[in-house]
This record gives sequence, C-alpha cells and structure tokens, in this order.
Amino acid sequence: MAGLLHKAKDWAHSHEGRKLIRYTMVSGISTIVSFTVLFVWFGVLKVWTQVPSTIFANAVATIPSYYLNRSWAWGKSGRSHLTREIIPFWGMSALGIGVSIIGAKVAKIISVNHHLPHWEATALLLFANVASFGIFWVLKLLVFNKLFHFELEEFDEHLTEEEQEAASKG
Repeated sequence: MAGLLHKAKDWAHSHEGRKLIRYTMVSGISTIVSFTVLFVWFGVLKVWTQVPSTIFANAVATIPSYYLNRSWAWGKSGRSHLTREIIPFWGMSALGIGVSIIGAKVAKIISVNHHLPHWEATALLLFANVASFGIFWVLKLLVFNKLFHFELEEFDEHLTEEEQEAASKG
C-alpha cells in the first residue's frame, strides 16, 4: 500500500499529473458555476424551462472554463489562436452542451410524467446536468490534452520554484 501511495505522489508531482490535477480542478469549478447558474436560473427564478436553462448555465460556465484551462491547466498565455484553440474548444463545449441537453430533456420528461413538484424537478435537472458533465469529461480531457499540447520545458516556465525543484529531483 505504501508503494502505491508513493507512486501516486510521484505521479501527482509529474508534469502530466499536475496538468491532469489542474484540468480536474477547472472542471470542478466549471461544474460548480453551471450548477449554481442552473439552480438560480431554473430552480429559484424560474426564468426558463429545463432545456433553455441548461443551455444558458453551461454556456456561462464555458467562459471561465476556457480561460482557466488555457492559462492554468495548459500553461498558455498571450492571444488565443482562433483555429487551434478557440474554435475546437467551443466546438467541444457545444458537444458537451448537447449531452447536457439530452440530460435536461430526460429530466423534463421524467418530471412531467411523474408530476414532480418544482423543487424535485430542479433536483433531477441538477443531477442530470452533473451526470452529463461526468460523461463528457473524459472525452474532453483526451481532446484538450492533444489540443493544448506543449513541450515540457515550456510548462516549466509556469511552475512555482518549489514545483521546478521537485521536477528536477524526480
């Protein structure tokens, strides 16, 4: 067990490990943003029904996701490249929103068929949205890892001194 923990610690301090941990944290932040906007927009304010509320909440969450992933998870700075970064990111985000739309439609059908009160319909919609994020997360990870590929030396420039020292020892 100690050997497994040591391997996990070593991996977490590797370039790929730090990148995956940061990507995961950005996904968590994006999920919280989407969850909060959806809860307020659909659950509290009752502005729209499930599907338009889901589209809106996920579109809002995509904005911080792009900037956090680009700068923090993949260490990119400067102007974004339209065809290599912006279009692929928003294309993948649109696909993710598409998955969320399916979840929202299923949640709406269940809510209507079972005559759920609004608070239960909201809970079901929030669950469907988080489940949709989970389903789509792995695919995004694989694509964005290739999309924002960089040389390890370039990544070193974005590490703290402590991280650089640990990387040089490992």
